[in-house]
Amino acid sequence: MLKIGLTGSIGMGKTETGKIFSELGLPLYDADATVHKLYGPGQKGSEKIKEKFPNSINPDGSVNRESLSAEVLGDPEKIKSLESIIHPLVGKDREVFFEKNAKAKAIILDIPLLFETGGEEFVDIVIVVDAPREIQEERVLSRPNMTREKFENIMAQQIPNHVKKKKADFIVDTSISIEDARNQVANIVKKIIE
Repeated sequence: MLKIGLTGSIGMGKTETGKIFSELGLPLYDADATVHKLYGPGQKGSEKIKEKFPNSINPDGSVNRESLSAEVLGDPEKIKSLESIIHPLVGKDREVFFEKNAKAKAIILDIPLLFETGGEEFVDIVIVVDAPREIQEERVLSRPNMTREKFENIMAQQIPNHVKKKKADFIVDTSISIEDARNQVANIVKKIIE
């Protein structure tokens, strides 16, 4: 099974690009969706986060992502603490995904912080999603509850996209249109499968 890492900085269009790979028949593992699930009421993630960050829990027991983000962003120790809770749980979930898709020729692992977490060591191919900075800013700042300060803090935690692109096997430019991105992805899948 070929493991393909899909990554890119915030607002580059990675989620939409992942959907295209999925539409073309490649099983997609979405790390963000897994974290979202782990943050739900009664989940292992939310229960462990409650122990370390009790002020970031909603009355229903789910993680309040806004307050958790506000609490950890810009504090390397708290970020490490949060990662030590979440990364092992995501790893277990990913193993289940591998088992379910053991017969697939190739799978896509959508991992936003692939390089930041050393995840490139565990994939065979790296695809970086890219767009110009002004498009990235426009996309990110149009999100609910997003501020320029929060955006800059997130960017400070991520390896710049121009560095990621140098380490990539393939790059998908999402700045033109979804149809253009679809054509790029189809060409990449063709090359990989061949």
